[in-house]
Amino acid sequence: MNITKNLSESLFTWDSSPKSTGALKATRTFIWRTVQNTKNNLFGYVFEAVLSPVIMLLIFSYLFGGAIAGSTNEYIQFLLPGILILTVVPLTVYSGTTICLDITKGVFNRFRTMPFWQPAAIFGPLITDGLRYTIALLSALAIGFLLGFRPEGGLLGTVLAILFIIFFAFSVSWIISSIGVIAKRPESVSGSSMMLIYPLMFASNILVDSATMPKWIQVIVELNPISIVTSAVRGLMSGTATTAEILGGIAICLFFIFVFAPITIYLYLSKNNR
Repeated sequence: MNITKNLSESLFTWDSSPKSTGALKATRTFIWRTVQNTKNNLFGYVFEAVLSPVIMLLIFSYLFGGAIAGSTNEYIQFLLPGILILTVVPLTVYSGTTICLDITKGVFNRFRTMPFWQPAAIFGPLITDGLRYTIALLSALAIGFLLGFRPEGGLLGTVLAILFIIFFAFSVSWIISSIGVIAKRPESVSGSSMMLIYPLMFASNILVDSATMPKWIQVIVELNPISIVTSAVRGLMSGTATTAEILGGIAICLFFIFVFAPITIYLYLSKNNR
C-alpha cells in the first residue's frame, strides 16, 4: 500500500524540466567558451594585445618626446601611464563586438531556450577580456622600462595602477556592451565605439599636461573622465596620488558600472523575450 502511495505521489510531483544552471557555473562556462574562441584567432590576439601597445608606445615616444619634453627619456616618465590607458580602452570594443556577433549569428536564439542564468552570456566575455587587458598592459610596461621609465611609486604603486586600469576598462566595457546588444552588425559596434572613445582619449591629459593648454580647453580636459582616471594612474605610479584623485577615479568606474550594467542586461533580456 505504501509503495503504491509513494509511486503515485512521485508521478504527480515529478518535474520533467531541466534544472537551471546557476550564475557562477554559467559564467564560468562562458569564460571558457570565450577562451576557446580566442585560441581560434591567436595571431589577431597577439597582434592586438602585444604588438599594438608596443608600436603605439614607440611611435608616441619618439614622435613627440623631443618636441614636448626635450627628450624621449624625459617624456616617457609622463607618457607611459597615459599610454596604458590609451592602449587598453580601445580593447573594450571587443566586449560589444563579441556579443553583437553572437546575436547576429543567431547563437543567442539558441541560448534563450537553454536553462541557465542568461546574463552569464554577457559577464563571461567581459571577465575574460581582463586577460587581454593584462597582457596589453604588461607589454607596454615592459617596453616602457626598456625606454627608461622608472615608477617612483615603486612596485606597489605600479601594481595598484595596473589593477585600477583593468577595473576602469571593465567599467567602460559595459558601455560598449550596451552598444553591442542594440547594434545590427559587429562593424557598427566598432565604428560607434571609436567615435565615442577617441575624441575622449585625445581631448585628455594622456599625451600632454593640461596645464599647458588654454584655460577654456583646460577646464574641458580636466572634466573628461579619461583625464580623471589618467591622473589617478599617474599619481599611483609616481607615488604622488592624492585621496581626491583616487576617489575620483573609482567614482568614475562605479558610475559607469552602476548605470550601464543594468541597462546592458535589461536590453539583452528584453531582446531575448521578443
